[in-house]
Amino acid sequence: MAELPIEIVIPQLRSALAESGAAVLQAPPGAGKTTRAPLALLNEPWLAGKKIVMLEPRRLAARAAARHMARTLDQDVGGTVGYRVRMETRVGPATRIEVVTEGVLTRMLQGDPALEGVGLVIFDEFHERSLHADLGLALTLQSRSVLRDDLRVLVMSATLDGAPVAALLGDAPIVTSEGRMYPVEVRYLPARVEGWIEPAVARTVRQALESAEGDILVFLPGAAEIHRTEELLRAGDLPSGVRILPLYGNLPQPAQDEAIAPSRPGSRKVVLSTSIAETSLTIEGVRVVVDSGMMRVPRFSPRTGMTRLETATVTRASSEQRCGRAGRVAPGVCYRLWPEHAQAALVPHGTPEILDADLAPLALELAAWGVADPAELAWLDPPPAGAFSQARELLAELGALAPDGSITPHGRRMAGLPLHPRLAHMALRGMELGLGGLACDLAALLSDRDVLRRGDQPPESDLRLRLHALRELASGGRVRAPNVDHGRLRRVLAEAREWRRRLGVRGGEADHVDAAGLLVAFAYPDRIGQRRPGKPGRFLLRNGRGAALAGSDPLAQSPYIVAAELDGQGRESRVFLAAPVDQEDVERHFAEQIRTVTEVAWDAGARAVRPRRGSLLGSLVLRESAVTDADPGEIAAALLEGIASEGVGALPWSKGARQLQERIGFLHRHDPTWPDVSDSALAATLGDWLGPFVYGMTRLDDLHRLDVSEILLGMLGWERRTALEEQAPSHVTVPSGSNVPIDYSDPDAPVLAARLQELFGMTETPRIAGGRVPLTIHLLSPAHRPVQVTRDLASFWRTGYFDVRKDLKGRYPKHYWPDDPLQAQATARVRPRPG
Repeated sequence: MAELPIEIVIPQLRSALAESGAAVLQAPPGAGKTTRAPLALLNEPWLAGKKIVMLEPRRLAARAAARHMARTLDQDVGGTVGYRVRMETRVGPATRIEVVTEGVLTRMLQGDPALEGVGLVIFDEFHERSLHADLGLALTLQSRSVLRDDLRVLVMSATLDGAPVAALLGDAPIVTSEGRMYPVEVRYLPARVEGWIEPAVARTVRQALESAEGDILVFLPGAAEIHRTEELLRAGDLPSGVRILPLYGNLPQPAQDEAIAPSRPGSRKVVLSTSIAETSLTIEGVRVVVDSGMMRVPRFSPRTGMTRLETATVTRASSEQRCGRAGRVAPGVCYRLWPEHAQAALVPHGTPEILDADLAPLALELAAWGVADPAELAWLDPPPAGAFSQARELLAELGALAPDGSITPHGRRMAGLPLHPRLAHMALRGMELGLGGLACDLAALLSDRDVLRRGDQPPESDLRLRLHALRELASGGRVRAPNVDHGRLRRVLAEAREWRRRLGVRGGEADHVDAAGLLVAFAYPDRIGQRRPGKPGRFLLRNGRGAALAGSDPLAQSPYIVAAELDGQGRESRVFLAAPVDQEDVERHFAEQIRTVTEVAWDAGARAVRPRRGSLLGSLVLRESAVTDADPGEIAAALLEGIASEGVGALPWSKGARQLQERIGFLHRHDPTWPDVSDSALAATLGDWLGPFVYGMTRLDDLHRLDVSEILLGMLGWERRTALEEQAPSHVTVPSGSNVPIDYSDPDAPVLAARLQELFGMTETPRIAGGRVPLTIHLLSPAHRPVQVTRDLASFWRTGYFDVRKDLKGRYPKHYWPDDPLQAQATARVRPRPG
């Protein structure tokens, strides 16, 4: 056997805890710290009459550690060593070591902040940085500083940097065990696996069965990959005596125990496991590890308020932990399903869960502890402010927090239930309404993965289908729902019965299944969804986000649903679990959260202002009616908003109004004291210049009554109206007597376009803007086509005219083309009138 050097450093550990009251123990996997350290410390003088509480990050590890310590003492669990995990307790009057997990320590502290009767709290596998471990340590340290200066704290880890933890514990001593493991040969693939990982895993397992000795531990991301790999292995011929054993958190306990237990003589086992077997759990006989390099991690999005599991690449620390499992009992082999050069590129450590988790449970625990600001406690990593604020907003919505931020009596009852605050609120409201049994069933269903398997096509989303399956199993009848995972359904039923026992629910209450939507709405009030018009299956959620069901899903046509599980991706999250809810139930039970709002708003579809009065629940309009007494000023403002959205081009512009706009724009270009009347400037100041003229109007069609030219002139005042005609006239009278309009579309070069014959005798180029700007003359042929452009008419007559005359005379011989244009009579005709 490999040496277990934790025994060598035990004296240092005893001394550190006796003198400093806290310590950090760093020891690698296989050093036996999880079981040997608590047992070695049990008889310390400072622990006389008190017990040890050890926190494990997983239920399976907690039970296994307790059993191993009990066997070491030649006792049964529940004697000197016991455990408390969610829904299961094995402790007795003589228990001195309690292995706890999943918030049990937090509940112990909430019930007894001084932890009377506890002399030592051990945080095992702290490098996993679970949310419960971080919270438990923060509360324990405050209890120790305020109430129990004699309480000892020991943090144990295999890979965590001990210095920050030691500093958090008040510069506690770090006791390090280097550890000795059997050598492990690491074998890599030449290239990354493309596509599905399971075929590569199955091939590698078969190779290991042929070329290596001992049991094989395979790391896969989740239960789905485990089952697919199991199918591939069983589909081929396996050597005689080889057993395939899955291992994951939701597996029934007997199956978990079978995977952990030593192989029978003459047989070998292949354990297909999630990262649950990475640390704090010993699987006897393993000499080969096959690492897929993948793991499942929860990701919480403050943007959507939802947590989803994502498949991610393992960290370097995790890969080393997994590899070490092959060297516990003898020299081993680790197969890594990635190339060797990729190992160095792995992220060194994972992200602490507190930085990337749903903080609603933590916020509720802190409120029950009497802390509103996490900064009052000591953290290795404090909770992110944004996620924590969002968590408190949810708690307030669930009635757990009062307006001043303190915990309410309802919130304290929620904190007393080992459920997520959403489900705790649902269970308590269900009890109040006489729907306790249904609430317990839903709490159990929503605490586990879906009991209906997801094959090529996702199952129907309706939670009532799962409830009926649960009730059929409870009654001993045939479960008729398709693709049922019977093992998971049995676990859910056992948990539902346990919740009924804890809450004191009597009877089956099977007739209330249709009330599921209301209860789920209590848990997920932010995910009450209203069907959008148009394509079936599209919903608007109360929180303003979109959600979608497959059009073929029976709930796709429901007016209202509550989404219990979504993927949180894209503009419309895909809904996996939901239940229909009646609008009347929503209005009755959420009345305090419904706002009555009178809104005068622009309706783009109708191109009109619609004064409406609505009952709003978040982003949902539950009821709406027309308003006949809306404020005229609000109507005018809404109409202006509509005009802004449509653009000022929606106004009844005439040709003259546009020319007037261009004339004023020309003067503004050359003298900024003139108003800016460009479309963009007008749109930005609609209320100033247009507001007084739209009172009494509600539709875009009403605007035809406006005279835009007069409104623009009204922006100038009388003095500038006169100046406008002088400096930017609309027309110029040319020698032929015609009034020719000026084109101001280019404010830098206004254009006068006139037939050449009409300008005979005009010696100088007309100028505007007080003589500062010459007009650009477009000289036109009799057919109104440009033949010359000039700003110097006198020069044209002297030089350019004669070449133009020659060309025009050939094309228009009947027209008048004099030799001297300055002395000739201008005409708008073919030739001047005789005379």
